Amino acid sequence: MSTTTSAPTGAGKAAAKTADYLDQRTGIGTAVKEFARKIFPDHWSFLLGEIALYSFVTLLISGVFLTMFFVPSMTEVHYDGPWPAMQGVEMSEAYASTLRLSFEVTGGLLMRQIHHWAALIFMAAIVTHMMRVFFTGAFRKPRELNWVVGFVLLILGLAAGFSGYSLPDDVLSGNGLRITDGVVRSIPILGSYLSYFIFGGEFPGHDIIPRLFTVHILLVPGLILALIGLHLFFVVLHKHTQYPGSGRTNANVVGYPLFPVYVAKAGGYFFIVFGVIALMGATMSINPVWNYGPYDPSPVSAGAQPDWYMLFLEGSLRLMPGQTEYVLFGPDGWTLSLNVLIPAVVVPGVLFTLLALYPFVESFATGDKREHHVLDRPRNRPFRTAFGVSLLTAFFILVLAGSNDLIATHFHMSINDITWVFRFLLFLGPWAAFAVTKRICLGLQRKDRELVLHGHETGQIVRFASGEYIEVHKPLDAHERWLRVQHDAIRPVEIEPAEDSRGVRRKGYRLDRMRQRLSQVFYEDRVEPVTPAQLAASHSHGEHDALGSDQEKAPAQLLGESAPTGGGRRLRSEDETTADGRNS
Repeated sequence: MSTTTSAPTGAGKAAAKTADYLDQRTGIGTAVKEFARKIFPDHWSFLLGEIALYSFVTLLISGVFLTMFFVPSMTEVHYDGPWPAMQGVEMSEAYASTLRLSFEVTGGLLMRQIHHWAALIFMAAIVTHMMRVFFTGAFRKPRELNWVVGFVLLILGLAAGFSGYSLPDDVLSGNGLRITDGVVRSIPILGSYLSYFIFGGEFPGHDIIPRLFTVHILLVPGLILALIGLHLFFVVLHKHTQYPGSGRTNANVVGYPLFPVYVAKAGGYFFIVFGVIALMGATMSINPVWNYGPYDPSPVSAGAQPDWYMLFLEGSLRLMPGQTEYVLFGPDGWTLSLNVLIPAVVVPGVLFTLLALYPFVESFATGDKREHHVLDRPRNRPFRTAFGVSLLTAFFILVLAGSNDLIATHFHMSINDITWVFRFLLFLGPWAAFAVTKRICLGLQRKDRELVLHGHETGQIVRFASGEYIEVHKPLDAHERWLRVQHDAIRPVEIEPAEDSRGVRRKGYRLDRMRQRLSQVFYEDRVEPVTPAQLAASHSHGEHDALGSDQEKAPAQLLGESAPTGGGRRLRSEDETTADGRNS
């Protein structure tokens, strides 16, 4: 039986020649071959970063369309278009072009809404992706710099969102810019100069919309693109982290190659993300600026909130008492607006600084210089998990506080009472969340320890000839046991004495003492994993081992299965008594 091979087509020959041409001049073939063989682990949580990437691609596509029709100008015009409520109303060209884009350009409103929903999902994906990285310890060596890159991407995402929803120059976005001006002016000494620099004079001026437009379509997207490229380069360079499990170590990666499996899955997932965003843009109205009207500094509508990722800043401002504004050096002196500076600059600065520096603080506390490619289970790092939950709790409280007026109107409650409750919660909630989360993590660790030592409860009771009862436990298989014992036992750092044998104070003792105290905060409360010796001891129960022998198989056979060796937990016998003769 003969076989024939078809000759390559004209297109195939052209593609082969093009590939050969590029390979000979750039060496791209070697790079493509090496990259295509790169292994990536498979887990649903790794898709969170891909959602952020695909949302950003959607933002670029829809943003190019919107840029062609939006006019970034604050020149005053009178509206003459299809929206009757605005006929003859004086407004800026930016707002008029937004209305024209919404009602006169084919597909304009759909693109506007796709762009806005993609921005919201982009920020949500970044936040949840960073939460996954934080709680699993994916920021540890050698990925500390990649964590900083991701953190900067988060800040740039906030800047892109704020500059974007401020462009239409409607009442809602104008109120946001008014708040921004107040925040900038609250900065001591430099505030008024910075405000003049940003707005080109007194607020609002005529330069802020063109400047925001340049920042939004050129500066921030360019930086985000560059950092995304750097972020992905670090992922490839350091290899992807993987969840713990049997066969997974710091020296290997268990997963699928980039080509063809991962490329096909990632390509299909892009269309899923884009399809969901397009469906939301087509069916869910968002930011209907025609209902707000052009910006006017006199009205402030009730129920006005920014997008969700800036709502924590709004909540922080609403919770701060207004009496903390002071005039220094006489009635015509210098105004110190702590009622704006603290909630809008200090509080966000503290939260973001803690988030950015945490990998370096934890590395300093542990003194661990090893590379880590296997992720932690959050329960095995109680302090880190509790700290992360406390930060999220503070963030959620501020988000809710930013909606205190809506809570008051929807639930018919006093806005003053709601504000005072949130003020107390902002100080008490994170501490309570920290304590509860840490206790839960330690409890889950103890549960894992019990499972490793004794196995799963089966509810099956066996009686010995002596009258003693035991419960039959099903031992863990090797894979499940490995998952619960593979993590390191991290203890507080031990340091050398302050003085050497000659009584001379040791150099560097103060820094070592600081590290020791910090390490005690992190790891003093811990449950260490089961050691092989402890596991062997738990499987030796004296006469109970005979349950697995031939003469004692009958009770287990009556239960329908063979009892595991050492898998019993002792219960009270009918005639068992304590040393003083009382029933135990």
